[in-house]
Amino acid sequence: MAASEIIGLIPAGGQATRISPLPLSKELYPIGFQTHPQTNRVYPQVVSQYLLERMRDGGVKNVYFILRPGKWDIPTYFGDGSFLDLHIGYLIMGLPYGVPFTLDQAFSFVADKIVALGFPDILFTPRDAFVRIIQRQRRTQADVVLGLFPTDKPQKAGMVDFDAAGWVQAIIEKPPSSSLRYMWGIAVWIPKFTQFLHDYLLQLITHPNFSKEGEVPIGDVIQVGIHAGLKVQAEAFPDGSYLDIGTPDDLIQAVKNGVSDVN
Repeated sequence: MAASEIIGLIPAGGQATRISPLPLSKELYPIGFQTHPQTNRVYPQVVSQYLLERMRDGGVKNVYFILRPGKWDIPTYFGDGSFLDLHIGYLIMGLPYGVPFTLDQAFSFVADKIVALGFPDILFTPRDAFVRIIQRQRRTQADVVLGLFPTDKPQKAGMVDFDAAGWVQAIIEKPPSSSLRYMWGIAVWIPKFTQFLHDYLLQLITHPNFSKEGEVPIGDVIQVGIHAGLKVQAEAFPDGSYLDIGTPDDLIQAVKNGVSDVN
């Protein structure tokens, strides 16, 4: 396979504690509806399908879900992905210390590939967001490109400081307040960052008190990479939207909206 192949990675290791109990994995929560292309039958569309479709629009053909043990309803629902014109595989997460470790479980499968990252409980616009961040990576040859969305809730997001040319200066994880306008929500990166992430985590777990320090945000690892000299670009979507159904208020909003603004 070509070195320029793009692999989608979808971390699905969360326990949905903020919206529990649920009768299914939150990644399969029905949000909105779709029409069957052959029968014209209308049926529910699950939240993570929106992400898969946007990845596919960006040229992604192969995707890995990285699952917490017990989330077997996800592979049961999506199968091999053929009904979405995708090839979907499934990996089981290892160390339970946050998204970086979940993503690193795929290291041997994606070490020489471009990676597209998205979160399966998120609804976002524009639909061509992955198209645009992939184009920016090719244009700028950045090691990482972040897709940015406006937010007025910095305490829930990784806020991004970037210059007029799009170069990211800093990522500030969940500040109580911020003068910054944009958070990052999707990303694409080249093998250089995949290797950096892998090596950084190997070093991190050797710290004596590591297991007591809580989960590591992926934005923090990207920030360490910036300090180490990695080139990180931002593609801002000024009119974009970003809705996390993993919180009760946003789940209510998504259901009420029927996702009318993300189809």
